[in-house]
Amino acid sequence: MATYHAIAAISLAIKKLLESGLQKPEFEGAQLAIYQASDFQTPMKEGVSLYLYRLGAGSRRNLPAQTGPQGQVYRPPIPLDLYYLLNAWAADAVKQQRLLGWCVRELGDTPVLPSALLNSVGPEHEVFGPDESVELIFDPLSLQDLANLWEPLKPNLMASATYVARMVALNSTVEAPAAGPVQTREFNFNQVGRQ
Repeated sequence: MATYHAIAAISLAIKKLLESGLQKPEFEGAQLAIYQASDFQTPMKEGVSLYLYRLGAGSRRNLPAQTGPQGQVYRPPIPLDLYYLLNAWAADAVKQQRLLGWCVRELGDTPVLPSALLNSVGPEHEVFGPDESVELIFDPLSLQDLANLWEPLKPNLMASATYVARMVALNSTVEAPAAGPVQTREFNFNQVGRQ
């Protein structure tokens, strides 16, 4: 289970994965950036942007409490799904489409981000445990959902790809209150409300 640094680590890992393969002569000079909403007003001239546009609750919501190395019990992790919008930018439409196609293929070839990659991108190097990974899935939006997403990001609607990083469980550092074992059970329902 990951620390709260996991969201940023996943974004940086996707960026690093794409940067490592972007060194093709046809994409010379292309940049790769993690965007926030305001960056869409003045986008880059040529390259790829990655935009985290939504956090969702993971499909498995009742994860068990975690046990630490000395037996301490922590509150259950919070499972998240991270939703990304990937855009290719270029002055020429054909180059833009080639860049987008290359990104989709590159991410399709690496659908699981291992902990070695996830832990190598930020200043924190133990965000994920050694046996953890993140599944990255191509998850196209409907045309209406895509239009709704692009509405505040105007000026221009463009071809893009959407991805979801599934089941990222954020660990808690707060210990769960300890309670002793149940010794007896008492059922005094007839006494409730009588004085």
